Amino acid sequence: MENLSNILPYIQIVLAVFLTVSVLLQQSEGGLGGAFGGSDDFSGTHTRRGFEKILFNTTIVLGILFVAAAFLALII
Repeated sequence: MENLSNILPYIQIVLAVFLTVSVLLQQSEGGLGGAFGGSDDFSGTHTRRGFEKILFNTTIVLGILFVAAAFLALII
């Protein structure tokens, strides 16, 4: 258990870096006008295919792993 408490901060740092990179690599379909109440014809639905789908699923998995590592750090 002590060995895990020594390596857990490094695991969290690596997960945080990977999670940040995976979020930043995703394309944003909303323009700046949408942030200020501007309307566009984008309905909000988008079918992910190929690399975009893999990146989306990877981001979800990395997020779950990061939260699990944070809760594990609280317990230890």
